[in-house]
Amino acid sequence: MAAPPFTKETAHKKVKIAQDLWNTKDPQKVVKAYTDDSIWRNRDQFLQGHPDILDFLEKKWKKEHDYRLRKELFAFTDNKIAVQFWYEYRDVEGDGKWKRCYGLEDWTFNEDGKLRKRQMSGNEIVLKEEERWFQEGVDVDSVHIGEEHW
Repeated sequence: MAAPPFTKETAHKKVKIAQDLWNTKDPQKVVKAYTDDSIWRNRDQFLQGHPDILDFLEKKWKKEHDYRLRKELFAFTDNKIAVQFWYEYRDVEGDGKWKRCYGLEDWTFNEDGKLRKRQMSGNEIVLKEEERWFQEGVDVDSVHIGEEHW
């Protein structure tokens, strides 16, 4: 596990590890990347600690079927990483439509390389099937995302 201080290479690697971890959609695996008392702000929700994070992730992936995520390094310092992300999912608890979320995350790490703080801001749009980027079987890293979406 890469630990601070980060270089461009280690920060990029950390982002892609997180991308792969979240794409498992397994809350038990994802939570291990965070400190036991990790603080989160996810849009309008404020969470702290593994029990809150597990509950949030379980509810998230119960609603967000066929979830596919891409994260890219935006900026970094010694112990912080900023990430730009896009994910798509089918909203099975709402209207069943495909949606894409665009956003930014701000991560702060402890000295061992675990996330101790995560802040996420995101906006969603409804998609038509033909507008989807992350179709089944597509490598999310191979999809060209134009500047208008960055």
